[in-house]
Amino acid sequence: MPAMLIVFAGLPGTGKTTLARRIAAELPAALLRVDAIEAAIVRSGIAQHPLNEVGYLVMRDIAASNLAIGNDVLIDAVNSVTEARDIWVELAATQKVLLSTVEVVLADKEEHRRRVERREGDLVAGHVPTWAQVQAREYEPWDEDKHGPRLVVDSGDGRAALTTVRGYLADKFMLAR
Repeated sequence: MPAMLIVFAGLPGTGKTTLARRIAAELPAALLRVDAIEAAIVRSGIAQHPLNEVGYLVMRDIAASNLAIGNDVLIDAVNSVTEARDIWVELAATQKVLLSTVEVVLADKEEHRRRVERREGDLVAGHVPTWAQVQAREYEPWDEDKHGPRLVVDSGDGRAALTTVRGYLADKFMLAR
């Protein structure tokens, strides 16, 4: 059976890491979180925030290694621009695996702001963006012709979001296997 590449995308504070952790544990899948990779790079002293594409490129190579030995991989990253999304489309094509993308949103802007402002970093040398930084962040519209279809899930109701993601991925896994 071929492995599956699952990509979680969305702005900081939408709940993507919470959902990604739950789904990765249930599958199981290797969970690759760009924030953890970037924090390790900063702790090493070779770079400071912002790291631009460095974390994504490291994550891509770790994902490729896992996919090559048949492990399912779940990517947890903002993936806000075309170049970031291109990485996962190209990796899935190169590795000949199914790509499933979940974009996590939070329609309730006040709840989103509350989550961002109350966030505490869980990584040494991790970067926790402010609400102003989240609002100012570039987030390009999704191009389904180029990056494929995705599930858009609102995390306002965490249980409903988790159920929706489980169903979406169960359908995808049935196709892949």
